[in-house]
Amino acid sequence: MSTRNYVNWTKEDGIAILTIDNPPVNVLSEAVGLEIRECVHEVELDEDVVVLIVTGAGRAFMAGADIKEFPSKMARGEAKKMALEHFHTYNKLDFLPKPTIAALNGITLGGGLELAMACDIRIAGESVKLGLPEIKLGLFPGAGGTQRLPRLVGEGRAKELMYLGDPIDAQEAWRIGLVNKVVPDGEVLEAARSMAKQLASRTLTALSRIKKAVDKGLEMDLTNGVLYEVELLDEVFQTEDIHEGCNAFFEKREPKFKHR
Repeated sequence: MSTRNYVNWTKEDGIAILTIDNPPVNVLSEAVGLEIRECVHEVELDEDVVVLIVTGAGRAFMAGADIKEFPSKMARGEAKKMALEHFHTYNKLDFLPKPTIAALNGITLGGGLELAMACDIRIAGESVKLGLPEIKLGLFPGAGGTQRLPRLVGEGRAKELMYLGDPIDAQEAWRIGLVNKVVPDGEVLEAARSMAKQLASRTLTALSRIKKAVDKGLEMDLTNGVLYEVELLDEVFQTEDIHEGCNAFFEKREPKFKHR
């Protein structure tokens, strides 16, 4: 875990916490995106980590892209290069074979919401505002927003949010399924830690395959999705953790999984 300028992560008891710290509102510059990707790669390789929490320092989770970088992207192809860099960063997080939780401690707009949507679970503070305001700059979401948002909230609601560009509050985000839980301000990271602690007590052999089954299955029809699920289930039955789980059940004790 090397020291970076804007993004770092720590770990304890199987839980990694990645913190974006680019004051005042943690905007997504190219440098921030690259550092997020580097950190996620390190988390993936760390066998002690079962769950990753992503959060922001200060008063924001992430307030979108760094608009000061936009003038340099006006030449043909430059915006595409920028978007592909963010695409690779967010996909690295999305496809991490470990559960991920976005702890939305403050403003979550534009690229910040796209980052949050690349996580498996989102927990928001009660005063957090979420949205994709790119349309107000004459743009549209270009880091996965047009694809991930409809998968979470449905086509019509997603288009409305992107067409209008107005933010919604945390309760509305919960109502439409954009966030999983709303907690009092100041308790977001603790709520994320509490959930992560539960997940870290499970076996990563099963958690990672749940993630694969859901994510890949959404790209398939129902029959092929179930067949894929069956293949993953058969893999789990060949691991030590299934034996430990069954033995613990019969012996009426908590299982001691190896998380591999």
